[in-house]
Amino acid sequence: MMRETEHVVVAPGTENVLATIGPRHAIAATFRPVTMLVAAGAVPVALALALLPFRSQAPAATVALGFAVLVSLLAATGTRLSALVAAVSAALCYDIGFTQPYGSLVISHPQDIETTALLLVGGLIVGQLSARNRSHRTLAVQQREDLAHVQAIAELMAAGSGPDEVVEAVADELRSLLGLRECWFDTSRAERPGPTIDRNGNVSWGRIWWGVDTLGLPGKEITIEVEHDVRRLGRYVLLAEAGTKVRRDQLLAAVTLADQAGAALGAGPVPVALAHR
Repeated sequence: MMRETEHVVVAPGTENVLATIGPRHAIAATFRPVTMLVAAGAVPVALALALLPFRSQAPAATVALGFAVLVSLLAATGTRLSALVAAVSAALCYDIGFTQPYGSLVISHPQDIETTALLLVGGLIVGQLSARNRSHRTLAVQQREDLAHVQAIAELMAAGSGPDEVVEAVADELRSLLGLRECWFDTSRAERPGPTIDRNGNVSWGRIWWGVDTLGLPGKEITIEVEHDVRRLGRYVLLAEAGTKVRRDQLLAAVTLADQAGAALGAGPVPVALAHR
């Protein structure tokens, strides 16, 4: 689909600043996991040091609750690994600083053993649930983005665009959806058997099922057949960097886009301009 290009006016002397934005984001993304791990280990220690002067006045249950809330917050905002680090750090701080004998890993009271174990297990559970929740949210966003590609073509067809425009727009959407280097429509068949995206979202190469989940997309020409009313109209040829990671939902969306092109072409003969790359 043809999209309007946004024109950005860059003030003189700011080119170097804009050029550093990308690397800065990359550096931040690299150091963020390390920062989260350091914080997960250090924050419970800081809380323990802050509570030590009140050890004789504060009930053990109150101290344990404080650590539990802290671990829950760290686990909810971090990863599974940072949740584990936070839970272990909090359990050790509570054990060493607030269970008798103080300053030792030994715990004399069975109730304190249970509390320390609950701190550890509770942090792990919250971390697991938080990570799963983030994964579900991320997947929901990705699926909305996949649907947006299909919706864009549907709106184009509803506006009465011609088959040639729809076919070219589908190629653009496929490039964006799957992160392709190139994509074009061709009425000819492949000269030799190659990878094909099947209607069920799997990638097959002859009799071999290509493990997209682990291997990513193959670096060879990939075919998506375009059909309408059981009539073959052509194929989309996809070129991706070898190992490009895609989800099965994206491959299914790609098949749907090819079907939309088939529906547009099915109303009449394939335009000559689209018969080849």
